[in-house]
Amino acid sequence: MAQSVTDWLHESRLTVVAVDTAARRIRLKGTAGVCTDVTCSGEAEVVADDVQGGLDALCAGDIVRIESNPGAAERIRVVRRVWDEFSSPEF
Repeated sequence: MAQSVTDWLHESRLTVVAVDTAARRIRLKGTAGVCTDVTCSGEAEVVADDVQGGLDALCAGDIVRIESNPGAAERIRVVRRVWDEFSSPEF
């Protein structure tokens, strides 16, 4: 059975657990609750509504989607900021 668009969107979102800017690594948690360390390339960029820059623009708790080539993250798109998550009426 084919995966629905809603399921794909839900599974492609990851939560930032930790950011190590010196080592250019981020730890991400997926929908299954499993953490993964991702190494980012030197040209990796963070894209969000409020800022565009390097790994220092990420915060633990941000919801992101990774756009990458095999082996290294190229672009990290912030889907929802941690402070937006806690200010949501759903919370």
